[in-house]
Amino acid sequence: MKYAEQMLRDDALLGKVIVVTGGGSGLGMSMTRYFLQLGAKVAITSRKLEKLEDTAKALEEETGGQCFPVACDVRNIEEVESMHQQVINTLGPVDILVNNAAGNFIAPTERLSSNAFDTILDIVLKGTKNCTLTFGKHWIKTKQTNTNVLNIVTTYAFTGSGYVVPSACAKAGVLAMTRSLAVEWAKYGMRFNAVAPGPFPTKGAWDRLLPAPIKKKFDPKKRIPIGRVGEHQELANLVAYMVSDFGSYLNGEVITLDGGEWLKGAGQFNNLEKVSKTMWDMLELAIRRKK
Repeated sequence: MKYAEQMLRDDALLGKVIVVTGGGSGLGMSMTRYFLQLGAKVAITSRKLEKLEDTAKALEEETGGQCFPVACDVRNIEEVESMHQQVINTLGPVDILVNNAAGNFIAPTERLSSNAFDTILDIVLKGTKNCTLTFGKHWIKTKQTNTNVLNIVTTYAFTGSGYVVPSACAKAGVLAMTRSLAVEWAKYGMRFNAVAPGPFPTKGAWDRLLPAPIKKKFDPKKRIPIGRVGEHQELANLVAYMVSDFGSYLNGEVITLDGGEWLKGAGQFNNLEKVSKTMWDMLELAIRRKK
């Protein structure tokens, strides 16, 4: 099946400088790999520099491209501004920002502390705001055009979903930001778009959101009309097109890539209503151990 193959021609992102937040693993790493294969120079960020350095080294050896690792907690505006300047100093002016850094966990909302709720809001909404304003204001100040921001959201950003309420609130805010700035800042030569992925298995997030007891009982493939989860290259193909010059007429859009999952049952985690209190107790302990 060709859905797991590369889609664009090899020079589709040649000369572009891209920043991917949360780029050290999972979907961020998969997108970064493809950007490098298409000729871009890419900076990847997260809080753990050692992990980023390992990822950057592996991707450079695999692709022959230039991948710059820089530690940054997107919740902290000073760190974001420092990261931005380090990327410019090392790779040159940034053309594309991919806001991919996120945090999430499943829990009944009544079990959440105020701090737990705020943690997700800070990473997803505040972090995206920090990066977007830092990069966008710089582009305006320097009159750099043909730039764009791609935000990774979720289908429950527009449907809502139980058991992931902090994430739903934060992602809905990111989606509103995407559409708002697509109109307001287009005059500065910027585009803003978003992708709402369905289930794309990743080691870290997948284990937190679907621990073994739930994964056995609630197989996500059963919720998807086409009967399978996504391949990372499928998402990388879509995102690479959207941020490339081939997608220059695309602005203010959110594209859902979920095999029809949300159409079958809005609210990606609503079926967790069937989880018993005892199982929630067990899951909470398991999630805390992983942290």
